[in-house]
Amino acid sequence: MDSSKAIKQLNFLRKLISKNSEKPRLAAEGWDENWKTLIAIILSAQTRDSKTIPVAEKLFDKYNSPEKLGKAPLKEIEESIRSLNYYKTKSKNIKATAEIIGKKGVPVEFEKLIELPGVGRKTANVFLVEEKNAPAIGVDTHVSRLAIKLNWTNKKFEDKFGIEKDLERLFPKKYWNSINYILVTFGQTFGRSKKIEDEIIEKIRNI
Repeated sequence: MDSSKAIKQLNFLRKLISKNSEKPRLAAEGWDENWKTLIAIILSAQTRDSKTIPVAEKLFDKYNSPEKLGKAPLKEIEESIRSLNYYKTKSKNIKATAEIIGKKGVPVEFEKLIELPGVGRKTANVFLVEEKNAPAIGVDTHVSRLAIKLNWTNKKFEDKFGIEKDLERLFPKKYWNSINYILVTFGQTFGRSKKIEDEIIEKIRNI
């Protein structure tokens, strides 16, 4: 794939989502404290953002600091996020992470972020983009699926690290921090219908 063509395709997607009045809020957006951003991203794994956000809002109303969340009984946290996929694992992770950041604060270095329970490459990268405007690419299911469909990578869907590195090589660094936002927003807006998504992708391939 030629880099200039990929950039044109990305910009087409950017314009497409900007014209859509029903553009969804993503789980990483709109929080007033960075610890909430981090916890919300952890909660959003394998769960639609539209489902994650109201659960996170209620959780933060109940536990309005990482210290309180870290000290909360595990069963109470599980009940608060029960409607999310993998809620038991997520409950353990957000409790453990809240305990750590309640004492030390939220790290803003990639290597320190991925040491936290429940924080992998995607979560760390999305957090750094949202909170620090860092050049990073968070590769989730939407990014993997669409990058493959657009021929931006030849890696398999499960190889998130490989896809991340392919995208880093394909796009100049100034585009990195917009890739997750654009592809996830497109996926959540148009991906509910495979037919519609595939029609748009076919059009974009011919750019």
